Amino acid sequence: MLKKMLSMVLALALVLSLTACGTANPPETAAPTDSPAVTEAAPAETEGAVDSQPSTPAETVLFTDGCGREVEVPAQISRLVPSGPLSQIVLYAIAPEMFVGLAAKWDDSAKGIIPEDRLNLPYFGQLYGSANLNVEELALADPQIFVDVGQPKGSVAEDMDALQAQTEIPAVFVTATLETMPEAFRTLGKLLNKEEKGEALAAFCEKIYSRTADIMAKVGDNKVDALYVLGEEGLNVLAKGSYQAGLVDMLVNNLAVVENPVSKGTGNQVSMEQIALWNPPFVIFAPDSIYDTVAENPTWSELSAIQSGSYVKTPIGPHCWMTSPPAVQQYLGMIWLTAVLYPDYCDYDVKADVLEYYQLFYDCALTDEQYESLVADAFLKS
Repeated sequence: MLKKMLSMVLALALVLSLTACGTANPPETAAPTDSPAVTEAAPAETEGAVDSQPSTPAETVLFTDGCGREVEVPAQISRLVPSGPLSQIVLYAIAPEMFVGLAAKWDDSAKGIIPEDRLNLPYFGQLYGSANLNVEELALADPQIFVDVGQPKGSVAEDMDALQAQTEIPAVFVTATLETMPEAFRTLGKLLNKEEKGEALAAFCEKIYSRTADIMAKVGDNKVDALYVLGEEGLNVLAKGSYQAGLVDMLVNNLAVVENPVSKGTGNQVSMEQIALWNPPFVIFAPDSIYDTVAENPTWSELSAIQSGSYVKTPIGPHCWMTSPPAVQQYLGMIWLTAVLYPDYCDYDVKADVLEYYQLFYDCALTDEQYESLVADAFLKS
């Protein structure tokens, strides 16, 4: 009898189940699900490719980064953290409002250019360089994504995977070099849903780089022989072929040829005897160098460049225009130094281009007084 009752209950349940299936809402009127819509797209081959289902607003999407990694990232990003100084400069240009913390503390010259609330963001340190990233503090700030920008390093894919596993925060890498900066901004525009701003930044970079490349093609083999000098004593140089000297090598015949060029922003240390042997006809001093006293210095004053007055100091504010790190602010170096070295080939307005850069990349309308302060020692003394 019990078996017969169970059979009847099961049969009734089956009938009800079949009836429910036959009367369910069709797909176009089905109630929306509360679960995240994560795409299962085929692997994308292009850096920056973002795959999502067009018919359903996704909470996450797949982003193909510069290492070829497919990373599940939020579809709408509003909180990020950069991996280091270079990443910070690039990301600040496109999404300053998204920062929850800094990889590098702002230089004092940032005051008046960067808003006070962004100057005082928490400091987390950097993944590379000093390698002092405070992962615990970073996680507490609750960013939605960790972004590394720059030249591909041998271990970058493994580093991103490890950081992501440790923090459970999506970590992506975006390729960016001096030449490929426009594409970096377009990629970041897709990632951060800021394609219009990304395109504006990319277009500016393309304009400046193309113009500078054209000028240098006209200059040809007649590049100015020069050194880029750093340090309080002026005994450090950016060596030819080094990572930091990319822009220097582009614009001048870099006399600093050494056996082992270093990649650090402090450059290679050399002796005064070596600098005297190079005897550069032109010297570009870093912002923190010996520039102010070389004319009175008994050793430096013997150099051809100092005797002829053919030396300048690189502007800084909020970043050095030439290097350290070699990020997008180097486009300011292209605008300025190219005009200093090759005025016969440069028919553009340096000030107008600099003002445009500061407005576009820092959202800062430089005053005439600020501009003059920035370039106070950047041009040859008449």
